[in-house]
Amino acid sequence: MDRSFRRISTWCRKRRNGRSTSDHRPRWKARRGDAGSEVDAGAGRRIATGGLGRQYLWWTPIASFALVLSALLALPNQTVTSKYVNDLYVFLDGAHRIWSGQVPNVDFHTSLGALTFYIPAAGYGLSGSMGGAMPVGMAIVILLFAAVAAEILGSRMHKALGLPLAAFLLLLVAAPANPGERIGDLTFAMFYNRLGWASLGLLLVMYLPRLFSAGSKAVDAACASFLVLLMIYTKITYGVVELAFLVFLATDRRQIGWTALALGIIASSVLAIELLWRGGLNYLADLRLAGENSGGLATLDALGHVLLNNLADLTVYALVAGIFLVLAPSYRNLFFIVFCGVTGVLLIEQNFQRAGILTLGPSAAVITQSLLKAKLSRLHRKARLVLPLLLAYLLVPAAISNSAAVAIHARYAIAGQGEPMPLPEFSRIRLVETWSAGQYDYFVQYNRTLAEASDVLSQLGARQATVAVLDFVNPFSAGLALPPPVGDSVWYHWGRTLGPEYHPPAEEMFADVDLILDPKWPIEIWTANGMRDIFAHYIARHYNEVRETTNWRIYRRKA
Repeated sequence: MDRSFRRISTWCRKRRNGRSTSDHRPRWKARRGDAGSEVDAGAGRRIATGGLGRQYLWWTPIASFALVLSALLALPNQTVTSKYVNDLYVFLDGAHRIWSGQVPNVDFHTSLGALTFYIPAAGYGLSGSMGGAMPVGMAIVILLFAAVAAEILGSRMHKALGLPLAAFLLLLVAAPANPGERIGDLTFAMFYNRLGWASLGLLLVMYLPRLFSAGSKAVDAACASFLVLLMIYTKITYGVVELAFLVFLATDRRQIGWTALALGIIASSVLAIELLWRGGLNYLADLRLAGENSGGLATLDALGHVLLNNLADLTVYALVAGIFLVLAPSYRNLFFIVFCGVTGVLLIEQNFQRAGILTLGPSAAVITQSLLKAKLSRLHRKARLVLPLLLAYLLVPAAISNSAAVAIHARYAIAGQGEPMPLPEFSRIRLVETWSAGQYDYFVQYNRTLAEASDVLSQLGARQATVAVLDFVNPFSAGLALPPPVGDSVWYHWGRTLGPEYHPPAEEMFADVDLILDPKWPIEIWTANGMRDIFAHYIARHYNEVRETTNWRIYRRKA
């Protein structure tokens, strides 16, 4: 009787819940759903909708911030600088050459990637002035970088961590300042290093698995290949490090799909670019020449200086890494930590940069995100609460410095403050005095020598002449809108791009040069003295001195 009563109760309960007694399928099958069932379709829609909604929430703040930074740089259509004016002229000379029809590593030598010159060339084309070349070119890069950052960070990180990291990386790209230097030292010099740090930092985030999987493989592959190709054709050392990290990610079974696709995209893109460019072998030759002059691996003494200059940041990162390995011990995590630290030290050692190993902050953000999602004991959950404070130490100072650089540049540019450069095409580039009085006086004197050379060239009727300078850079082709010579280089640096034993042949460098300017007051004395020595015999055989001034000796090619 009890058994019959239980059967009747069960039947009534099923009727009230709307289930027929004929539904004898096991519950686990009903919950899981068959292929193509309504349950699966609904779950798929929820995943896709959730992913799209999450991405929209990320795109809005990141895109808005990127637009603000781009506007602050681009809208004044002015370049403001207080340091490294000669480096700025390198990029402007390259942009001028491109708009004159030349192709990097085909018509002129450079150990820097072609994008180093196509970025300011794009800015010059859009702004119509050399003063807008770097700010507008970098504004374009900021917008592209923001799109990739929104996708990578939005699919892998919590907003409380990802949005501050996005702001840090975007400010790094936007700031007209060399990392590790004083606030107010404005310059677009070596912008490729800032772009390299930001690109590598964003790629490190891809160590984290995706939080949702809708459309992940193709999108991840596209983002990763963009970052790697960007640096291969801007500054190759960062590109090589990024390729190595991508190969490491390919050893993870969870990420093998998109990493293999990314490596395939990179390989096919390099081949396609070479078919159009035809400068890849020359690029490698220029890189080899630079390597022969600048030396091989870093010395222990040089690495020791890097470690001392960055001791505080490395100590904080060691604490973060130690917590990570105690709470989530694995060989992959150990390799990730070692990779970020070692490559950061090696990269900064070959940069013109004293402080600021900018892989440490993004790496610490990845570690923090990993531990916040990990299932830990109650005691360990309390231990990980210190990570956000350590992460803030690595991110906030650099973010503040870069924010100040963007704001100060915008203020000077909008107000039109500073001394305009003396060459006509550079009139929208202004030299300002901030806190580096010595630097300001140095470049004021340099500008006076350029003004004198400009007057002499005008007197010599050199409006269509090709000009070379025995110095770090030739500012006259771009600054006076002269036709650039073919076969020379945009950048000479003694001990880096040329030396007494390894240098381009004079017959190639001066084959298309009408006038050679030999400075008595060079911007880089070691380079000027070295070039004067190694090319003296060629100049004596093929050129006559036609004018000597306070600051220059000028030679014209013999008839």
